Amino acid sequence: MSMKRCVNGHYFDPAKHESCPYCGVQAVDSSHTVPAAAAAGTPDVKKPETPAEPVRFEKAPLNIPREETADDGKTMAEKNISPPPANIPKFTGTNEGETVALIRRKTGIDPVTGWLVCIEGPDKGRDFRIRNEKNFIGRSDRMDIHIGGDDSISRENHAMISFNPRKLSTKLYPGEGRGIVYLNGDELDNPTDLKAYDLIEMGQSKFIFIPFCGEAFKWE
Repeated sequence: MSMKRCVNGHYFDPAKHESCPYCGVQAVDSSHTVPAAAAAGTPDVKKPETPAEPVRFEKAPLNIPREETADDGKTMAEKNISPPPANIPKFTGTNEGETVALIRRKTGIDPVTGWLVCIEGPDKGRDFRIRNEKNFIGRSDRMDIHIGGDDSISRENHAMISFNPRKLSTKLYPGEGRGIVYLNGDELDNPTDLKAYDLIEMGQSKFIFIPFCGEAFKWE
């Protein structure tokens, strides 16, 4: 096989090439085609991807069992709940053996008939309710009027206030303890009728009496 030399000094096989393959343009490999956009110097724009197929949700089954109802419109669960026994006694606020006041026995309530308002002492600013008939006063929580802030007040029965539902009057009584009760500055020796804004002193505390029941109003 004889080789041919081109004018540029390249040797090539004339049986395979009519001219020097090194001097001419090389053949383009068709398997690696350059995109037209790249040949023009512009960036290659990617072809948009095919959108994914939307997700399909199956419908909820229509055969979900529904809660059965009775003829009266209530569900079977509600119908099967046993009603509370009808003979449960209601709480009346009284303890066993406690004497029930007249108004409380007739109406079922123990209404307020007046107040003691503390204007001086550890409980200053507080009010204490006076109820129907006898109200025992002391530091003990067993007392009807419980004044727990003043240690100089007797624990039990320092004094007593009563409201008479027939006469619509309120009286103040001295107690059984050592402490003295003062009414409008005077020592209280005997039961005395109270009037609006009377000043009562017990221990280190002073109270103003505020009536509620009287000629203008009474509990029926």
